[in-house]
Amino acid sequence: MLENPRSPRVRAVAKLSKRSARQETGLFLLEGPQAVREALAYRPDALVELYATPGALDRHSDIRDAARAAGLDVELASEAVLDAMADTVTPQGLVAVARQTPSSVAEVFAAHPRLVAICEQVRDPGNLGTIIRAADAAGADAVVLTGKSVDPYNPKVVRSTTGSLFHLPIAIGVDLPEAVEQAHAVGIRVVAADVDGTDFLASRDLLAEPTAWLFGNEARGLEEDALSHADLSLRLPIYGKAESLNLATAASVCLYETAFAQRSALA
Repeated sequence: MLENPRSPRVRAVAKLSKRSARQETGLFLLEGPQAVREALAYRPDALVELYATPGALDRHSDIRDAARAAGLDVELASEAVLDAMADTVTPQGLVAVARQTPSSVAEVFAAHPRLVAICEQVRDPGNLGTIIRAADAAGADAVVLTGKSVDPYNPKVVRSTTGSLFHLPIAIGVDLPEAVEQAHAVGIRVVAADVDGTDFLASRDLLAEPTAWLFGNEARGLEEDALSHADLSLRLPIYGKAESLNLATAASVCLYETAFAQRSALA
C-alpha cells in the first residue's frame, strides 16, 4: 500500500492539477467514483493508473471489477496519499490518471455532425464543464474549443462534466476561422449566441438543420471579430426581471432547443 504522501510517485500525480504538468505528460487527473466509473465504461484504454483506499474499493466493487476487466491494476493507497494526490478536499477514496484523448477539428466535422458546440474564449472551468455536460445530454455530436478557452483537462472542468468528457469528441486549441470553415464545408450553419442577436423565437425553425452553436466569454460575450464568422446571431428572451442568464445556462437552453427541433424534424 502507498502510505507516504511525499513520495515522488504521489507528487507526480498531484502535479497534474497544474497545466504545465498536463502539457508535458499528456496526462490528467480524475477524482471520485463517478469520473472513474465513466472512464472505465467508455474509455478504459485512456486510463493509466488507478489508486483507491481499501474502503473505497469495498464500497465500489463495480469499479474494482471493471478495472480488472480492463486489465488495469488498482494500487491501494492510504487516505493521506489520496488527499495529497487530489485537487479536491474529498476525492472519495478514488483517484486515477488518464491520457488526454482530444479529437482534431477535422475529425469532428468529417463525421458530418448535426449539433456541435463551439466555445470561444470560455475561461471559467465550471461553465465549460457544464457546457460539455449539457452538450452530451442534448445529444450533441462534439464540442470544439478555441485556443483561448480553458483547458478541458483542468481538474475543475473534469469534475463539472461528471463523466461527459468521455462520451463525445472534444477538439481543443482550434482557431475559430478554421472551425467555421470546416463547419461550412459540410453544410453546417454557425449560430452565435449573442445578447444583440435576432430574437430566438423568430428563427427557431432554422435550428432543425445542422447547427454549430458559437458561445463566447462569460463576461464579454463574443467579440466583433468572432461574431463576423457566424451566419446568424440569436438572443434568448428574458421574460422575468433577471439581468441575464449565466453562460452555461444559456448554452444548455440553446443546445436543447436545437435537439428538440432536430428530433421533431426527423419524427
